[in-house]
Amino acid sequence: MSTPDVQHVDSATGTLADWNAAGLLAAADLHITDRLIRMCAEPVSDEARLGAALAVRAVRLGSTCLALDRIGELAAGDTAEVEMPSPRAVLDALAASPLVTGSEAGPLRPLVVRDSVDGPLVYLQKYFRQEQTIREILDRRARTSPAVDTEALGEAIATVYSSPDDGALQKLAAAVAATRWTTVLAGGPGTGKTYTVARILAVLDRLQGPGLRIGLCAPTGRAAAQLQASVESESTLPVTAHAVTLHSLLGWRPGSNPRYGRGRTLPHDVIVVDETSMLSMTAMSRLLDAVRPDARVVFVGDPHQLASVEAGAVLADLVERTDLPDTGAEDVPLTTPTQAFDAVGLDPAAEDLDPDDVARLADGVITLRTQFRFGGGISQVAAAVNAGKPDAVLELVTSPDIDDVELVAPDELDDVAGDILAWGRNLRAAAQRGDATGALDALDSHRVLCAHREGSWGVRGWTTRITDWLGTTEAEHMGWYVGQPILVTANDRQTATFNGDTGVVIVDPDSDAQTSNRSGSPETIRVAFRRGGEIRLLHPTQLADVVSVHAMTIHRSQGSQFDRVTVVLPPAGSELLTRELLYTAITRARSRVRIVGTADVLAAAVNRRVQRASGLRSAVTAI
Repeated sequence: MSTPDVQHVDSATGTLADWNAAGLLAAADLHITDRLIRMCAEPVSDEARLGAALAVRAVRLGSTCLALDRIGELAAGDTAEVEMPSPRAVLDALAASPLVTGSEAGPLRPLVVRDSVDGPLVYLQKYFRQEQTIREILDRRARTSPAVDTEALGEAIATVYSSPDDGALQKLAAAVAATRWTTVLAGGPGTGKTYTVARILAVLDRLQGPGLRIGLCAPTGRAAAQLQASVESESTLPVTAHAVTLHSLLGWRPGSNPRYGRGRTLPHDVIVVDETSMLSMTAMSRLLDAVRPDARVVFVGDPHQLASVEAGAVLADLVERTDLPDTGAEDVPLTTPTQAFDAVGLDPAAEDLDPDDVARLADGVITLRTQFRFGGGISQVAAAVNAGKPDAVLELVTSPDIDDVELVAPDELDDVAGDILAWGRNLRAAAQRGDATGALDALDSHRVLCAHREGSWGVRGWTTRITDWLGTTEAEHMGWYVGQPILVTANDRQTATFNGDTGVVIVDPDSDAQTSNRSGSPETIRVAFRRGGEIRLLHPTQLADVVSVHAMTIHRSQGSQFDRVTVVLPPAGSELLTRELLYTAITRARSRVRIVGTADVLAAAVNRRVQRASGLRSAVTAI
């Protein structure tokens, strides 16, 4: 008996039925579209129905709107043939439909159509309102700038940036953040973003004096805890603040409106948002709605990493914003870059400054480029991936002159197995000694990263392979054992552990009991975690939501760093196989990357960029 296709909608008719049968529209796309049409209570043409369904599909796949000029790309490749209307025909049908104009049944207009530099865009009303909120608030905040004495700013920067290794761009970042209400601090892993954030806060503290109210937040509990640890590590700076999740900052509980919003703004003088690439459009609009007009906001992150799992790629949009409307205050925003350069004694035309970076300062965007964490082949390959140059990537990973990045065929895993066996031996030896520091160092010395969770080339398949290599398959079924790598899968405020944290089971350093290689009783073992420079030991019974972590998804690895990384590419044709996914995986490593896959699959990943349609990158106008 064949398994029914859960994505097939038997009741679908016309164009939507054809697109659903071809696999281009999911059942959810059709059901939501049908509900929107029934609410309008008027007939809707086939072309307008298709436009609405594609707008729903776009949000499901992470965009905030449908870029009509790109609908031809949907039926490319081996997909079954469907009748492909022209973008103009869909646009005209939508513009005349009650979905956009409203109907006699009421003023409901579930869709919005706008024009942009990327062509006509079709929004669900909710996401258009959120994007419009972001656009209007950012434009309003750009019309004025904080009153800052240039000489005092220069003195504060000189005092805080006391190391001879402090770069010009890091100092310039502090000057930009002091002279603008909104700043975007972008940069890849290891470029010193958190280091710079701590010094930005110290500069602002010196300018304002005692009582600066600082809000530190991140999209996830783990990212917030890492931000807290990083800022605390800069103990010489006069900055005190507690990092929380964005939801906690806003008082935003599931199923309810945030405590802070337009009618009740946040009390902070400066708000830092780390890992902004993970921020959804909804979260960004809620945050900006709650920020005081005279509060500084600093968005921090890597625009090339994987975006939010929800709709939107807000950080990339902010970095790429062009052709913005005139703010109406010519004398204010244009003085900001000049004042910033004057404060740090830099010439905007200096040879070591990228002209494009200098030009973006007028929009409050500053990009750190110098790598402090890794270099050599990893840096070169990451740059080639970002540039979308598959030939250059393939040349680098197969070059005998590059010894820290290599491509390994899927059927030649001897070296991978050797690395994992060495990793397992070191992990187990330190765990048996009760050496928490050594065990955690060993845990982070190597990590297998997969694109998928399921399948033979996903986390599940590689976990089976690794436990077979290590000989721990039986121990995995028995429960806790010494040397077991642990992944936390849910936030727990009581134990201060967060979804994505990793730890290792060790012999309790305070216990005299002897524990075997394969198992341990709860009385004689502890689970070690590290946050910044602090190590914490928890009793196993304190941890409810944990699993073993012999491999993890690339998505879950964001924000982590390992000495060596083995990246397992999915088979050809995977929808997850993108440039952003590959870049994120490669840049998790400090010293070495091994990519398991074929040259064709690697090239396909470099060529395929995540395309999230949005109207934030440019001005939008009514059609």
